[in-house]
Amino acid sequence: MSPYEALFSRGWLATARRRLDPGLRVVSQRVAPATRHRHVRRAGRLLGVLVVAAVGMILGVLVAGRVSADVGPFHAQFAITPSVNGGTDVAIPPLGSLHLDSHSGPAHLSVQLTSLDQQRTKALVTNPVALDQASGGVVEDLRTGMTRLVFQVAGVSVLGAMLLAALLYRSMRRVATAGGLSLALLAGTALVSLSTFRPSAIEEPRYEGLLVNAPAVVGDARRIAGRYEQYRAELQRLVGNVGKLYDTMSTLPVYEPDNSTIRVLHISDMHLNPAAWSVVRTVAQQFNINVIIDTGDITDWGSEPEDSYVASIAALKVPYVYIRGNHDSPRTQAAVARQPNARVLDGGTVTIDGLTIAGIGDPEFTPDKSSPNNAPGANNGAQLKINSGQLLANSILEMQRAPDVALVHDPAAAPPLAGRVPLTLSGHTHKREVRRLANPDGTAPDAARTLLMVQGSTGGAGLRGLEGKDPTPLALSVLYFDTKKHELQAYDDISVGGTGQTEVTLQRHIVKEDKGAGTAPSASPSPVPSPSPSR
Repeated sequence: MSPYEALFSRGWLATARRRLDPGLRVVSQRVAPATRHRHVRRAGRLLGVLVVAAVGMILGVLVAGRVSADVGPFHAQFAITPSVNGGTDVAIPPLGSLHLDSHSGPAHLSVQLTSLDQQRTKALVTNPVALDQASGGVVEDLRTGMTRLVFQVAGVSVLGAMLLAALLYRSMRRVATAGGLSLALLAGTALVSLSTFRPSAIEEPRYEGLLVNAPAVVGDARRIAGRYEQYRAELQRLVGNVGKLYDTMSTLPVYEPDNSTIRVLHISDMHLNPAAWSVVRTVAQQFNINVIIDTGDITDWGSEPEDSYVASIAALKVPYVYIRGNHDSPRTQAAVARQPNARVLDGGTVTIDGLTIAGIGDPEFTPDKSSPNNAPGANNGAQLKINSGQLLANSILEMQRAPDVALVHDPAAAPPLAGRVPLTLSGHTHKREVRRLANPDGTAPDAARTLLMVQGSTGGAGLRGLEGKDPTPLALSVLYFDTKKHELQAYDDISVGGTGQTEVTLQRHIVKEDKGAGTAPSASPSPVPSPSPSR
């Protein structure tokens, strides 16, 4: 076509066409607005499907976005939940949790150690090879759990988006679009999480609950890599102790005290430790104690300023039976007697809830440790103990019915009570001990031997408890008597870590019937009386 022809066609022909079809301009002017409206409607529909897909994904993740897996000896639960800030939580009930600023994004990872598998823990303890394998397999267990979680979250997210779209639109095209958009959102979430992942977050965790002490126990996480073998050895010992604990729990002697059981709390050698009263009060409340028995040395010097220490007896609000120790003066004994719930024994008896208790105070007053035998007749200190025990035994012989329990402060005074009472309680040595006393001559061969229970120091030996390498633990025991014969059925030995420590242990013991052996020595024979050290 020549330039003239082209000019003619663009000019004259176009003018002619407009004259022949005057509505053509109007039609052409309306095409652009209609197209724009159509694009807007499509964008609106796409945005609606996107919102539906996002809501469906969130619902799917909330309903089924978690998996269970085994991590070493633990049962663990992994979960992903929607979040604005991301991050990771590791929960260890009932100790607490730690929080890691591990990543940003809309996905929050939670790991909860739900329980400890007893069989696998025992297998780890008994088989060192299995323990080595478990130590190296924890990372693989975590990787397996995370992989399962990612695939499950992806599946439930797409399924949730498509199900909600099908419910609202009833259009296969929009359902497919919702599925595609959910995949795009998942890819975006993964991209944000990976791009903002901070491996160094493990060095700066935030602890809650009892785990706030974890940094002091575990140490700086940045040094773990350099001390791996040491931490690994500690882990093995920890798992070993856990296994032993399960073994112990599974073989604990069975004794179920009922509401009619007489519960006696035996304490001794408080030595002015103010922290001991809170321990005694807590045990008395939690174990529903009927009577507290104190076998002496409640003070250190028996002086007047120490009288205020014994005022805490009244706050216990249960009967308190006391005998004097070698650190307790007559003034101390009188101060205890002034407490409304206290019963002081010095050669007599008292009956509480049907349980008859006899006791006698220590014959010596030796508060000065540097002069262990400063009382009159110091060279005969051991004989004084024996004589006091004999005085109590003679008093018991004159009773119509023997008491159920006899109290002496020093176990050196206990031998004369052998065969006279079924149970004798003492203290003084700051070391817990339980043994049978040999019956005196002339006793029937099958006669039951007297059980002697020596208590440790309920006050952790006071300031003396800090003299050794390790603080002396606070010791006390709960004794269970039946209400018919008033016989000791079982006892719980409780130990609380000494000053600066918080470990608490409880051990259950069942008292077996003793057939006696006449004058034959018991399994733990009584020592030959010797001068008792001042404690």
